Amino acid sequence: MTSRLLSVLPVSLPDAPRNGPSAPDRRRLLATAVGTVAGLWLLNACDPQRIRELEEGVSTEADVRARFGEPERVWDEPGGARTLEYNRQPEGHQNYMITIGTDGRMTALRQVLAPHVFEKIVPGMLMEEVRRRLGKPAKMTTFERQGETVWDWRWNDGGTQPMVFSTTFDLRGRVLRSGSAFDMRDGK
Repeated sequence: MTSRLLSVLPVSLPDAPRNGPSAPDRRRLLATAVGTVAGLWLLNACDPQRIRELEEGVSTEADVRARFGEPERVWDEPGGARTLEYNRQPEGHQNYMITIGTDGRMTALRQVLAPHVFEKIVPGMLMEEVRRRLGKPAKMTTFERQGETVWDWRWNDGGTQPMVFSTTFDLRGRVLRSGSAFDMRDGK
């Protein structure tokens, strides 16, 4: 991925228009963009190592936060447990839900962008329930004329072809339909 990313970056920057940023400013902006993309890639690449360092029933919430950082969202569970949502969208292909029991120890670590979870997204389900099962989507698009909103999550089926799972909601925030397709972001 890194070599592919670097191959599309310009070797030199064109001269800026008279009112545009100066060459040093453009270089700084480019360096910031490259650093951000590289940081996201490294964040996702480190997940398997972080997961190996955690053990259900032993690792504490502090251990989870030390490895994964602050969660995107914390979901309260029945009985006092909590689930920490760790989002890897839009560039990653995973979203993790890590459950912390009432004793403060990790009881489950799940990667939720998978077919067995997608099949549980059914017509009539509320937006909030979908968000709770899959985590924050990579993209949210509203189609005002159709009265629909589509949420997309990037995922990988274990092969080399990236996929997108999409859920379409009506004006009331209820699922109309959902399904997966090949990720055509790169025009392939």
